[in-house]
Amino acid sequence: MRAIPIIGLAALVLAACDSSNNNRNNQGPPPPPPPPPAMASFDVTVTNLTNAQPASPIAVIAHQDGYAVFTIGSAATVGLETLAEGGDNSVLIGEADADANVFSTGSGAAPIGPAGSETVTIDVLESDLANLQISVSTMLVNTNDAISGLNGVDVSGLAEGDTWTGRAIVYDAGTELNTELAAEIPGPAGGGEGFNAARNDRADLVAMHPGVISQDDGLVASALTGQHRFDNPALMVRIERTD
Repeated sequence: MRAIPIIGLAALVLAACDSSNNNRNNQGPPPPPPPPPAMASFDVTVTNLTNAQPASPIAVIAHQDGYAVFTIGSAATVGLETLAEGGDNSVLIGEADADANVFSTGSGAAPIGPAGSETVTIDVLESDLANLQISVSTMLVNTNDAISGLNGVDVSGLAEGDTWTGRAIVYDAGTELNTELAAEIPGPAGGGEGFNAARNDRADLVAMHPGVISQDDGLVASALTGQHRFDNPALMVRIERTD
């Protein structure tokens, strides 16, 4: 067999390399990454309308039909009970995040004092706007288990720059008796226990709150005074589509 000269072999190798490089160059640059999905943003502003009832950090939940923070006449979830008795919204938000009907969740940074307000921004996919509802929930912390908020506000028709404003009344979570004892009120009027897994309210269902009695109206053991009473509505909620 005839040997191939070394110089000739090297030329063949270089030619093969050039051919490979040319093939790669002919492919052109890689395609750009796909654009991020289009999003819509909403500013949810909650204002406390009460005289002496701080509102716990608010939970804001964007969802479609099939999810609700609560249902009147039905038992509260553990997440709602945890919020209603101790002001902790993390379990409620965790329940929402695990629900297939929920698009997005957000939380306030701190309690909202009387006459105070806070804004939470929540983002959703534009593709979810057609079914979009927003719910807001908080505890009135100088109570046993009172909550206030809005359950499933339809914001699907809001265009950029549009706002919706509503007011929220007070509900009883139905998980703890309204003793008004300092040991069972977590807010500054009592400084007592927050969430307790045992439910001692015989009703064990969400209903309209009957209001507080207070020591000024004859409930001697109450840690509350007349200033802790509340009228309905307790909150003002403003929802603005910003993007």
